[in-house]
Amino acid sequence: KPETAAVLKRTVEALMERGAVVRNLENLGERSLPYKISKHKERHRRGGYFLIDLEGPPSIVSTMMDHLGRDIDVIRRTFVKHHVSKTEECSGIIPVNYEDKLIAKK
Repeated sequence: KPETAAVLKRTVEALMERGAVVRNLENLGERSLPYKISKHKERHRRGGYFLIDLEGPPSIVSTMMDHLGRDIDVIRRTFVKHHVSKTEECSGIIPVNYEDKLIAKK
């Protein structure tokens, strides 16, 4: 829908203006809400769910929550911190010293 695309474009632009890097945007589809939500003088029973994967400073969360709270097309907004596990660098294959293995067996 064009309205949905406009909301997503506004949101992604606002995130990038605040210094966030948007990694991925995923559409989770339209579904029934877990409960009726009254927002902006309307009652909502269904909503479109979207997941935006981003990297940015923690300081943007409060400003984005305020920004999304004022957007009449956003019913509910949430930020979830995703811990990125650091992977160790592979130093390569360590050669095996077979002479030491043979001596150790004797």
